[in-house]
Amino acid sequence: MFPIALSIPALPLTAKADPAIIRAFPSLGRTAMSKALLKSTGIVSAMTSLSRVTGFIRDMIYAQLFGAGAGTDAFFVAFRIPNFLRRLFAEGAFSQAFVPVFSEYQTQHSPEELRELVDQVTGTLGAILLLITAIGVLAAPLLILIFAPGFTADAGKYALTVEMLRITFPYLLFISLTALAGGVLNSCGRFAIPAVTPVFLNLTMIAAALWLAPLMDQPVMGLAWGVFIAGIIQLGFQIPFLRQVKLLPRPRWGWAAQGVQKVLKLMLPAVFGSSVAQVNLLIDTLLASFLVSGSVSWLYYSDRLVEFPLGIFGVALGTVILPRLSRQHANAAQGDFSRTLDWALRWALLIGVPATVALVLLAGPMLSALFQYGEFDARDVAMSARSLMAFALGLVAFMLIKVLAPGFYARQDTRSPVKYGVIAMGANTAMVLILIWPLAHAGLALATSLAAFLNAGLLFINLRRRGIYQPQPGWVKYLLQLAIANLALGLVLWSGTGDLEHWVHASAHERLWHLGGLIAGGGGSYLLAVLVVGIRPKHLLHR
Repeated sequence: MFPIALSIPALPLTAKADPAIIRAFPSLGRTAMSKALLKSTGIVSAMTSLSRVTGFIRDMIYAQLFGAGAGTDAFFVAFRIPNFLRRLFAEGAFSQAFVPVFSEYQTQHSPEELRELVDQVTGTLGAILLLITAIGVLAAPLLILIFAPGFTADAGKYALTVEMLRITFPYLLFISLTALAGGVLNSCGRFAIPAVTPVFLNLTMIAAALWLAPLMDQPVMGLAWGVFIAGIIQLGFQIPFLRQVKLLPRPRWGWAAQGVQKVLKLMLPAVFGSSVAQVNLLIDTLLASFLVSGSVSWLYYSDRLVEFPLGIFGVALGTVILPRLSRQHANAAQGDFSRTLDWALRWALLIGVPATVALVLLAGPMLSALFQYGEFDARDVAMSARSLMAFALGLVAFMLIKVLAPGFYARQDTRSPVKYGVIAMGANTAMVLILIWPLAHAGLALATSLAAFLNAGLLFINLRRRGIYQPQPGWVKYLLQLAIANLALGLVLWSGTGDLEHWVHASAHERLWHLGGLIAGGGGSYLLAVLVVGIRPKHLLHR
């Protein structure tokens, strides 16, 4: 049975529960913390939703104006390389290494030492990024040979990709410094600002597609310039808020400083451990460059739909729990540490499983309703649907990784996720070589999903084996309840979807209305089923 939680007001996002109160009334303290976590997650999810919606509008405009062909393949590769490095170094390894050290300085050092840490990390990171950016711009032809070797068969496509990469690569510098600012703000309880920042990327890219691209000899080049401009805007947006928390950096070189060395020491192995999914996607892009033209674009559009629920909730959960877990570890509150992980896992499954069901059953209809305009035709819908279903099967695993990996990073253990990440990467490569032959680009997506389950499984098993995570009571009942609720959701969506031929031949108005009705009906049926089987909000608070 689920224990009944007390109903009390949530703590402020930046507040810390009084240890004496928690010792005297442990359930009260945990409930308050749980509500604070839920509130923070809700804020991040809401802001991320805005970002994802504008991202969909951006992609719809891409599909209508540019379709899925050589030009879009070139742009997606040119954007994916700095975006991959951004996720690898900035939002991946750097965030996972910096936030625990920042939290340690928050709890165990003076405000002056904390500000010194931020100044030195900013100066050191900025200098390194400047060097990497210069190398990336100069080595653009080589990078395309590495990341998309199949493009060399088409000299025009290869040259276009190189030219665009030289424009998009500085985005890595701007967005990495933006990620640093976001890590500071998240650790200070200011979750909304970093979460809403990506909206500016989408708005800038929309403007570039509509107004800058038509001015170019090659319109798709306008998208590359949009990426460059967006990076500057995103970084500038953070500055006033850093000033508000009195942590606006005064960059200083600090390679030898203790705090910087600790961040770097944690960061180097985390490069692999936190970004396995991105490496796997990059392998997909590399191999897709050898497939028929349009394969890279099909993978891109299907990945974008999977990223929607992952970004809205999976990333939100990981973002919110990492500072909390880091503080709990610094304060030796291991029981609360385990309960925070348990709370996040329950929410990940509550959202991730129905999202998987919906994406698999609605793959074709969603792609048709959102992207089948202009140059993006019925064939593109059908081919993208194959990879979308394959990616969607791994959504739960992607979410679990976002929750489980912080369980190691918060303890300043970046080596363990490396081992599991390397194993998963090797398995992905082996499965790709097998699945690409019968399934083409969909085989690449399926291999990525299967590798994600392997990675999530290794993270979970080792958290349990070391006693870091102890499941709270009621898991068997909870999983049974989720299974029944998702079966109800699946039946509603399956009965209302119909044949894909109907979707691709319907008008845009009909497709959008039909999809909206299915999503509303499916979502309503899932919520009703969740309530019928006995799951209540109070059951998802800390135990």
